[in-house]
Amino acid sequence: MRVLNRLLWLGVLGCLSTVAVADRIKDIASVAGVRDNQLVGYGLVVGLDGTGDRAPFTNQTFSNMMAQFGITIPEGVDPRLRNVAAVSIHATLPAFARSGQPIDVTVSSLGNASSLRGGSLLLAPLRGADGNTYAVAQGNLLVGGFGAEGADGSSITVNVPSAGRIPGGAIVEREVASGFNEGDYLTFNLNRADFTTATRMAQTINDLLGPNSAYAMDAGSVRVTAPRDSNQRVSFLAVLENLEVQQGEGRAKVIVNSRTGTIVIGQHVRISPVAITHGNLTVTIDQTLQVAQPEPFTEGETVVVPDAEIAIDEEENRMFLFGPTATLEDVVTAVNEVGASPSDLMAILEAMKQAGALNAELIVI
Repeated sequence: MRVLNRLLWLGVLGCLSTVAVADRIKDIASVAGVRDNQLVGYGLVVGLDGTGDRAPFTNQTFSNMMAQFGITIPEGVDPRLRNVAAVSIHATLPAFARSGQPIDVTVSSLGNASSLRGGSLLLAPLRGADGNTYAVAQGNLLVGGFGAEGADGSSITVNVPSAGRIPGGAIVEREVASGFNEGDYLTFNLNRADFTTATRMAQTINDLLGPNSAYAMDAGSVRVTAPRDSNQRVSFLAVLENLEVQQGEGRAKVIVNSRTGTIVIGQHVRISPVAITHGNLTVTIDQTLQVAQPEPFTEGETVVVPDAEIAIDEEENRMFLFGPTATLEDVVTAVNEVGASPSDLMAILEAMKQAGALNAELIVI
């Protein structure tokens, strides 16, 4: 409890710090049109040591592949594959990727294969959302997980052996057109939309290039006049992306993770005048069964009589009164003084929000 409270205290002090830090434009914004693209494919992994799958679509895919090499498997014949697994393949095609460049791929089992360790991916096309093939993947898998099984049915598994990666396992075959060299403008899209940040970014660029060179379109975008020549545009962007801009401070927020008990308190969180008390009422019921015997030489019957003992224990926690200038740091300090847990602080924050005393956005994840 003491360690958790200290960590929470340090988190509050760090979040409430008012030290202004400038960030490079490349760290807080991206250039419109310069983006990655997702690719996905389907294929077969072969060479497994009896850890493949027995899914029907695996047999069908294997039969189709063999037919391409002139080998026909009779209809209705089960090849009983144990060293083959059907897999999904996905990769990210970076911006400006050119034909012939390698990219990394991730391979995951689609069936009930227990492990892909030692397998090799056969030639498989990777398609984009438009259905076109942009890369072709093939190679030996690197699998970080492994498993072992005993004759008595006991087993152990470390990490995930049914997925692996192939570094540089795909070769780009088709390039994605980019609008980077088109038009007279470049547009920066902020990673976090903020009117203050957009205004400061436009002002910083205008201070370097001159008035009206950049203007903020909205809270998330800044447009800059750029040269048309490709080489000049690249050099131009290399200068702009290294300019430093002080980001605007975000809205006051309190983030609560109800599953892990994590509480993050942002800047500018303030408390309206409020009185807080938090205690627990514990009711304990202890029930035992007593046997009642009839008097000797009577016609009575033996019966079981329940005997219950009820105890009520209520904690006597103090009430804390906060003025209009109090911050959440004061609340955390008060809660820690009575030894409350993070779950208690969550309940207090939620109640304060319902009462209108917490001047911040409360987000529960």
